[in-house]
Amino acid sequence: MKNIPDQKNSAKRPFFLRMLDYVEIIGNKLPHPVTLFAGLALMVVLISWIGYLTGTSAQHPVDGEMIYAKSLLSGEGVRWMYENILHNFLKFPPLGYVLVVMVGIGAAEGSGLFSTMIRALVLGAPKRLITAAIVLAGVVSGLAVEAGYVILIPLGAMIFHALGRHPMAGLAAAFTGVSGGFGANFFIGSVDPILSGISESAAQMIIPDIVVNPAVNYYFMIASSFVVLLAGTWVTEKIVEPRLGAYKGTAERMPIEQMTLKEKKGLRNAGWALLVTLAILAITVIPENGLFRDPESGSVLHSPFFRGIIIGILLMFFFPALAYGITVGTIRNDKDLVRHIGKSMSTMGGYIVLVFFAAQFVYFFNYSNLGIIFAIKGANTLQSIGLTGIPLIVGFVILSAFINMFMGSASAKWAIMAPVFVPMLMLIDPPYHPGLTQAAFRIGDSLTNLITPMMSYFALIVTFAEKYDRRYGIGTIISTMLPYTIILGIAWIALLVVWMLLGVPLGPDGPLYIG
Repeated sequence: MKNIPDQKNSAKRPFFLRMLDYVEIIGNKLPHPVTLFAGLALMVVLISWIGYLTGTSAQHPVDGEMIYAKSLLSGEGVRWMYENILHNFLKFPPLGYVLVVMVGIGAAEGSGLFSTMIRALVLGAPKRLITAAIVLAGVVSGLAVEAGYVILIPLGAMIFHALGRHPMAGLAAAFTGVSGGFGANFFIGSVDPILSGISESAAQMIIPDIVVNPAVNYYFMIASSFVVLLAGTWVTEKIVEPRLGAYKGTAERMPIEQMTLKEKKGLRNAGWALLVTLAILAITVIPENGLFRDPESGSVLHSPFFRGIIIGILLMFFFPALAYGITVGTIRNDKDLVRHIGKSMSTMGGYIVLVFFAAQFVYFFNYSNLGIIFAIKGANTLQSIGLTGIPLIVGFVILSAFINMFMGSASAKWAIMAPVFVPMLMLIDPPYHPGLTQAAFRIGDSLTNLITPMMSYFALIVTFAEKYDRRYGIGTIISTMLPYTIILGIAWIALLVVWMLLGVPLGPDGPLYIG
């Protein structure tokens, strides 16, 4: 990454780029997320003690009961921490969700299914639809983040270059789908159970038995995918590509590697395997006496099927991956399969360490009652100034986008924000469902992924760009991607506003309001 330019040169740079230079410096000084969560957990311990000494309290708006801050430094609090640190880690919802779904994702990545799907989607599109195909492939690649960043983004640049178009435009289109479309998809991916698990933990401060399933934003995600597709394609062809002009670099055009007959056969077999898996799952819930319906009420939404949806997601990855791998030869025996899954799991070490400290922060916060007290007081403040409804939700989208400029990890941000904002928005009038708060967060988090150097893959994007011109740097990427952030932000917020006005559910068991 580039250093801050000297004062003389800096004065000649646009104000926006100078501001982003300082954002980069400030962001780089933030501690590692693990250290951040450890510090936050210790901060909660200290604040809980201060809150206890000062008699911090709030009246529950539902049952009228007074809620007081509980000190984690009292004898009872210290004993609770000692007994529950392990329990906090093991019961933290995102941990189990992610490790389970990674079995299926690991098989799909290792077998080559994901990368071949992306190539098929891009290479099979007509030339006039190639921009839309690349953006769409980026959205779909959210199922396997690494595949999108490492495979699709350089492939987008290479395809545009091979077609005589500016490679930076292809890179930008792919980057928009992969990263700008982080909060959109046509399928439930690994990030959905992470975010819903955090939302559920936060919401249970208000309603102990509430369930936030991984598909809570699914309908809105599908609609959002079309917004990302249309906005990404339009900005690429009407703003970015004309601004870039003709490519005058010296990079050699590379031939696009076509799919082999074996890979095509593998995709067909994977498709059949997916259809069979979906059919079997459908049989368990569509008939009135379906095995995975609620045995007492016959409900589908509140049923074993949705409570165990993460297993369904695992199966929808696993069996197509198995069919593809056997066909193309990447899975010849059980050892190959286990190796692919193990390789994917081996990348989760850092995440597991992060979860350990994030869980302590979340459950320390819950135990202290600080979360619900802050939520009640915040809700009362919002109601007293009259900031509710659509202006409140739009403001939360903008706040999420701003915070994302300084902190890259979506799950880490949501683990910090959810314990405050989910309960707060559940306590205003009307009370918002956690799924709506989560959807608003995902929009904001996605929008500034494209322009923040704090995004973990940003340096990789700069590296891809330098392949076509060594002068390209952070400023090049930001100036190229900024139109996407602006246009996509306007369109996506407009979609959310219309969605709220129409009162459409966000997903299965994902109403806008509680009650």
